Amino acid sequence: MKSYSESYKESGVDITAGYRAVELMRKHVDRTKAGLAADQIGGFGGCFDISGEKGSVLVSGTDGVGTKLKLAFMMDKHDTVGIDCVAMCVNDIICLGAKPLIFLDYIACGKNIPERIADIVSGVADGCVEAGAALVGGETAEMPGFYPEDEYDLAGFSVGIVEKERMLRKESVREGDAVIALPSSGVHSNGFSLVRRVFSIDSDPSVLGRRFDDLGTTLGEALLEPTRIYVKDMLELISSCRVHSCAHITGGGFYENMPRALPEGLGISIRRSDVRIHPIFPIIQREGGIPERDMFNTFNMGVGMIAIVDSGDADKACSLVDGAYVLGSVVGSGEGVTIW
Repeated sequence: MKSYSESYKESGVDITAGYRAVELMRKHVDRTKAGLAADQIGGFGGCFDISGEKGSVLVSGTDGVGTKLKLAFMMDKHDTVGIDCVAMCVNDIICLGAKPLIFLDYIACGKNIPERIADIVSGVADGCVEAGAALVGGETAEMPGFYPEDEYDLAGFSVGIVEKERMLRKESVREGDAVIALPSSGVHSNGFSLVRRVFSIDSDPSVLGRRFDDLGTTLGEALLEPTRIYVKDMLELISSCRVHSCAHITGGGFYENMPRALPEGLGISIRRSDVRIHPIFPIIQREGGIPERDMFNTFNMGVGMIAIVDSGDADKACSLVDGAYVLGSVVGSGEGVTIW
């Protein structure tokens, strides 16, 4: 089933336009590779072979925090979005089995308020410590007239390394493999254009103080919860189990991201009742009247990462990661994801 969410499009984000942009840029990216890049555009991380046939591969990833930052502005809380920034980068490169080495951040702001910048970077540093990456540099650009004085944007870039023979490759996936779910901490850093529309956050920021019994926190606290970093979990799984592939569940949800971990001709079968949905998502669905398929094609729904492992290692994999469970299995009929 193709990835498409009408609800997300109505909030201003057309994921199909993103696919088209990737196709249009591909020929330009290919001109720069000089035969040395080990992967194609569109994967979870960009790869660069540095030492020949049997050596190591550098894997890089870059991303930002997105419109989740608007909540940080409204709540005047800036010390956690840096964790999101790191997570969105390192969670991608671990999908190829690469251990993060370095991280750089980029902060663009309307006015440089030193205390605020320090709060942002404190979160970046927290994320780097959790991921085992060194924060080796960055850039703070003060851009008056371009950004409002009380707003900023935040993006990052990370590089990791993996031995070529230990890279996770989707070609290793086989029918019957188990799909292991690694739980999310909530919405993470995708889908906030739709979240903001559902709760009318831009026109009524006070809604962020609203409490829901299922959450045990305010809405704002639940939404601002940092993205979970999966590096240590995945490195443990890779060293102890036969992990064939994995996928970081970001924008586009199940239907866009899970197929990226599969070779052609294989699919993933998931029983709907087996998905352990984070409590924030039924609230979003109910408040916004969002069709269930759009929910699964926009949000992580409580599954921030999947690891596809040999079925014989499924129980072991679940025992190694807190909260991990068998989400589904790889099937030989069809492609993509089937939720039934």
